[in-house]
Amino acid sequence: MDTVTINAKGISVSLDLTVGHIADMVIESGARRLKPLHRAPWVDAGETLPPDLPRGTVRLSGDFLCAPFSRSDVEEAPLHGWPANSAWDVVDSGATDGGWRAVFRLRHKVMGASVDKIFTLRDGHPFLYQEHVFSGGSGAISVAHHPMTAMKGGGRLAFSPKRFAATPADPLEPDPVRGRFMLAYPGRSSDLGHFPAAGGGTLDLADYRMDDRREDFLTLVEADHGGPGWTALARQAEDDLVLVLKNPAELPVTMLWFSNGGRDYAPWSGRHLGVLGIEDGRTAVGHAASLGDNWLKREGVATAFELGQDRVSFRHVIGALPLSGGEPPWAITTAGGRLRLAGAAVSEVPFDSEFLRIGQPAAC
Repeated sequence: MDTVTINAKGISVSLDLTVGHIADMVIESGARRLKPLHRAPWVDAGETLPPDLPRGTVRLSGDFLCAPFSRSDVEEAPLHGWPANSAWDVVDSGATDGGWRAVFRLRHKVMGASVDKIFTLRDGHPFLYQEHVFSGGSGAISVAHHPMTAMKGGGRLAFSPKRFAATPADPLEPDPVRGRFMLAYPGRSSDLGHFPAAGGGTLDLADYRMDDRREDFLTLVEADHGGPGWTALARQAEDDLVLVLKNPAELPVTMLWFSNGGRDYAPWSGRHLGVLGIEDGRTAVGHAASLGDNWLKREGVATAFELGQDRVSFRHVIGALPLSGGEPPWAITTAGGRLRLAGAAVSEVPFDSEFLRIGQPAAC
């Protein structure tokens, strides 16, 4: 059994147990079936891929846990660590009062810690509630979620308040023979609507345009606002709204990966189109950098969890709603078992407003 699927009323989620990636997520809304997550075009194509690819790239899908994020240069492991590249087992899966809960355990240890992935679905909630738990171990680990969505006609983004956005020193694809990028590296702006562009001028980070062939990566640092951190993407052709939520005390940064035909080599081959990674984390780029004196720490931002306690955990939410009009909300609040979206119109949907533990301190 390589894939396991869990269901509640109006939602189903499938996990690829070979690598811990979400293979599929379907939300039913009236007569519509919303599919907010991306699956790389080569995964099910049966084609011959380059032999040196990490298993997580071969099976690239949906969302997965990175531990560490990016380079595994403290403990030997593939890109994004063993949680994104190796097998998970089903520990428990069963119906709850009003939904379904499943627990999966990584076969590998990470820095000596066991790692559990917990999925919770609730009847009538258009959301996947996730928790990851590290038990035992020693040292420190950087972490990130890696949800990816894809668009056929572009989209518009909105965010919870951010202090600033910044790109690293070097682009993902600096060689024009292999790929291309649009943002300035390094670059920084507190105005997300005017981020420095590689060719001069500025770009609006909220605008995902399909004619912009690019491979770009940047980090958004959460402002101190007391509510949930969130990213909302209004997908134009899909007529829906993809939502990703976090507790900023646990995951203080959101990394955006714009992947729109910006890599020309296999397996990407210019066909990885309209993809956006919305990667909430507690990390710099690379495990060693996350543990050392990095630029985010100098901004007062935590970039790793300390292991060795009985239990370190963090939570995350992914969902989708139908949307007409193509504009994301300008504010999102959660209270009283509801998620409230304020924009051109105000709407509410069922939501476990206690799940993200907003206002509670994170383990460090």
